[in-house]
Amino acid sequence: MMKESRASSEQARRTMLANRSKNTSPELAVRTLLHGRGLRYRTHFRPVPSMRRTADIVFTRRKIAVFIDGCFWHACPEHFIAPRSNSAYWGPKIAGNQRRDRETDEGLRVKGWVVLRFWEHQPPGEVADVIERVVATAQPPRER
Repeated sequence: MMKESRASSEQARRTMLANRSKNTSPELAVRTLLHGRGLRYRTHFRPVPSMRRTADIVFTRRKIAVFIDGCFWHACPEHFIAPRSNSAYWGPKIAGNQRRDRETDEGLRVKGWVVLRFWEHQPPGEVADVIERVVATAQPPRER
């Protein structure tokens, strides 16, 4: 069964379909830097299998989940401009994404995870620096 598109036009529909949910350019740039620095990680992985949330980069042994959020989809305070067309759809959609982000952060923290969130516009080198520092200082969970 095909879900009906809520796009306001055929052009908007094509644009929406072209947006990637994983392996975005900002994500790939950060991953390349991290890998080059010798860090190993999982990609597009559920840190807590019972939670239907997938992180972009996951350091399983250190319990660190990294998200690189798109400025439009997550309403970046610097770059987000609310769409004027089909605002009845986009307003709740973007608000829902933000709510889900907060729920994800809280749910992972309760389970002992460190959550790192970055915007797609942040320089990949700076993002990789922060991630590398957190990974280096994080204590792996104790074995029971």
